[in-house]
Amino acid sequence: MIFGAIVAGGTGTRMGISDMPKQFLPLGKEKKPIIIHTLEKFLMCTELDFVYLGVHKDWVDYTHELLKKYIINNYQKKIFVVEGGTTRNLTIINMINKIEENHGESSDHILVTHDAVRPFLTLKMIENNIENARKHRVCDTVIPAIDTIIESTNHDFITTVPARKNLYQGQTPQSFYASEFKNLYNNLTPDEQNNFTDACSVFVRNNIPVKLVDGAGFNIKITTVSDYRIANSIIEGDIID
Repeated sequence: MIFGAIVAGGTGTRMGISDMPKQFLPLGKEKKPIIIHTLEKFLMCTELDFVYLGVHKDWVDYTHELLKKYIINNYQKKIFVVEGGTTRNLTIINMINKIEENHGESSDHILVTHDAVRPFLTLKMIENNIENARKHRVCDTVIPAIDTIIESTNHDFITTVPARKNLYQGQTPQSFYASEFKNLYNNLTPDEQNNFTDACSVFVRNNIPVKLVDGAGFNIKITTVSDYRIANSIIEGDIID
């Protein structure tokens, strides 16, 4: 089976414009929450059997209310809301555990994980992730780095300037076999679990090749006030196919 897994476990309000996590902020003229925009893209994909939302425990009930308001009944049966963990990867683990509880354990379960605050992904990105996860076990959505990247180990002077042609900016979705990720993650030390901030780093740590999948510049992650303004301009301008 193939599952969408939307990561929305954070409570960050660093934008300073709302008392609610950014994934619940209204977007566009319809004032539809960001997480609903993201979820609707996943519901377009007929290859996905179910979609799981990993949400902070304080916002689980609110998320259910949003689903009742914005998602029609037929699609509600396809969606599960799961209490998130203290980190991104723990939220993914919680979703995997609930998937295994609901649908049984299987080495064939594929997980398409995605940031709730990246509402501009396309159906093609989801389908390409599924295809490449089947072929290569794990894949990551990326775009080529545009700016020169500077490394500074002392945060004061330049250490190195890596060749830009070899660098990419990571986006999501990130897709993989759920049981494999769970086993690899559980075998990490506590320090490693804290240091690895996304799922693909867990595979890289274990020398498992991660296939690159084409992302897009408009597949932005809304984390700042500027990002939020850009997102509203994108959706109101209707410039995304």
